[in-house]
Amino acid sequence: MTRIAAVLVTPDMAQAAPPGVDRAEFLTAMAEDTYEMVAGLELVRPVILSAGVPGLEDIAWPGTPVLSIASPADAFAALPPEEEGVIVSADAPDLPPLLIGKLFRELGRAHLAVCPAEGGGAVAVAARLPVPEWAAPDFDEPDVVAALRRKAPGPRMVATGPGWHRLRKPQDVARLDPGLEGWDNTRALLT
Repeated sequence: MTRIAAVLVTPDMAQAAPPGVDRAEFLTAMAEDTYEMVAGLELVRPVILSAGVPGLEDIAWPGTPVLSIASPADAFAALPPEEEGVIVSADAPDLPPLLIGKLFRELGRAHLAVCPAEGGGAVAVAARLPVPEWAAPDFDEPDVVAALRRKAPGPRMVATGPGWHRLRKPQDVARLDPGLEGWDNTRALLT
């Protein structure tokens, strides 16, 4: 089984920077923490997808592709060919890697698996590749699971895993769990 894990980075993710923290540095720190989590997964090839954010090559390990996309809607189509893939939103720097593993496990019974975000949207979406046209997720759709299930041509094609949080507003930084390992770059910037 070959799998790919991509970190999706968009400019609007910088809006979560707390007062006094440079937005560009905050975005880079979140993206790097999310990327390092993804790059540390076993049996997965990491990729970074940039929807208009420059300089992401600086956070990638050697050999990691950094691909430019026009919008998040192009994320799955931009992935190199593999059997399964997951797109992870970069604004979830403390996402436990176990949740990505649970999404891949759900693909044993569904075409798509979603880690829903607290407050709506998705933190991560895993899919069998290539992704069918109906399955292009909108990570900011308020009820992304219901929207994908409405589009699916049959029942039980969209599974859900445990949810998590994304950092979308400065006050969301309070959701970061200091007890969790990882998110070192974001943690260092905030202290």
